[in-house]
Amino acid sequence: MSLSTFAMLGMLIMLSGPAQATSDQYHLGPGDKVRVTVFGDDQLSGEFQVDANGAIAMPLIGEVDARGRTTTELATTVTEKLSKDYLKDPKVSVEVIDYRPFYILGEVRNPGSYPFVNGMRVMNAVALAGGFTYRAREGHMKINRDIDGQVQELEADQTTVVLPGDVIEVPERFF
Repeated sequence: MSLSTFAMLGMLIMLSGPAQATSDQYHLGPGDKVRVTVFGDDQLSGEFQVDANGAIAMPLIGEVDARGRTTTELATTVTEKLSKDYLKDPKVSVEVIDYRPFYILGEVRNPGSYPFVNGMRVMNAVALAGGFTYRAREGHMKINRDIDGQVQELEADQTTVVLPGDVIEVPERFF
């Protein structure tokens, strides 16, 4: 990727406003990477990837379901599992360190998978994918998004917020 593409992406992110995937409302899914900190116990703390089944594998307590949970909910679950048989009054925090990628296909120069960045809008995603092709229908796109375990197709334009795991479709124009 050229330096000008990175500069354009940075400018688009700054101009697009504060659309953040905050930990209080963001729901974890396969491909996300989280840091779990168990205060006072470095051997139980670490970085964990949410696997294809939506779980993370932690020392002592094994697999913990993370799919569809916020970081706060996951921290509560880990705390409960650790306090049952292993630790007295554990303090646990969870933070997302890498979001799952988003995908863009159709009439863009370089369709594919790209890393998610907070504040991303469809125009940012198009810029990452090298811009529209000459056949693109630039004002009307679709996003396939997992909402509560169901993939839903949403109408989108260049200002629509992109979330991790989204699949953006840029259609061909008909003239």
